[in-house]
Amino acid sequence: MLSVSNISISSGNFQLNSISFEIPDAQCLSLMGPSGSGKTTIMEAICGLRKVHEGEILLDNHDITQLRPCDRNVALVPQDNALFPHLTVHEHLAFGPGLQKWETAQIQQRVEQLATELGILNLLDRKPNMLSGGESKRVALGRALATRPRLLCLDEALTGLDETTHAETLDCIKSSIEREKITTLHITHSQQEAKTLASIKLSIHDLIG
Repeated sequence: MLSVSNISISSGNFQLNSISFEIPDAQCLSLMGPSGSGKTTIMEAICGLRKVHEGEILLDNHDITQLRPCDRNVALVPQDNALFPHLTVHEHLAFGPGLQKWETAQIQQRVEQLATELGILNLLDRKPNMLSGGESKRVALGRALATRPRLLCLDEALTGLDETTHAETLDCIKSSIEREKITTLHITHSQQEAKTLASIKLSIHDLIG
């Protein structure tokens, strides 16, 4: 469960104050609103990428408000995927577990599991410049899920995909969230995405008044 309680955040001259909401275990909350309204700023604070000046963020009843990003057990799929150009798909999926010093056999098992479930098993030897937009998104999702994080953050993660690829990738993300039983915060402008993924829909205006 994610619990955000009365947090205050600033980004340059932009400020958000007294932001509170909760996401129950294994549920997806879609946070919607116009560009520049603070959705991504809130997500960055939860991920540890932006300082929280007041309030607290609890994940599974653990206070993560001031923890380093790597200590939060939170994974992010950004809008641009942020794939490493020099790494293969296999290396992307193995990256997080490797940092956490999983056993080699465990890493390989997790890579094969995710690659099979995400439909990218035949792409494991490819690098990002050899992937389509939809394939890149699946790799970014797999990399985020690899260490079995307690919270998945999707920041406009389907932007830029054509209609068919968008629909296929959206179904893939929905299946992954349900299969992994992972608590998810989903930032989007799309009513369709929110309807497909979210058990809870929230407007940024509900948070800032």
